[in-house]
Amino acid sequence: MDTVYISQLHVETIIGVYDFEKESKQSLFFDIEMKTDISAAAQQDDITLAVDYARVSERVIAHTEASRVELLETLVEQLAAIILQEFAIQAITIRVSKPAAVPQAQTVGLEIMRTR
Repeated sequence: MDTVYISQLHVETIIGVYDFEKESKQSLFFDIEMKTDISAAAQQDDITLAVDYARVSERVIAHTEASRVELLETLVEQLAAIILQEFAIQAITIRVSKPAAVPQAQTVGLEIMRTR
């Protein structure tokens, strides 16, 4: 199984439990690893047979900006389900970082892995 990845995808969005978090956008950074077989795309040199990381990025950005959930857990579960459904992958790992969440930490976040 091969890995297509996106590193440090930056999205500005409203997310959080506390009132002050709901007043202005915050930065989220996504690291996404998608397991797939790239051999057909490579042999035919055909983007339609590949996982198009630009399209995945656009989908993550659009959903994250439109979403109004409070928890990162909810957001990454939604994103994993969307990507597994819409793209030809067998498994996904999403790591999201929220650098402004804890002033004493460089960043906080979570990572999930989901399969078909």
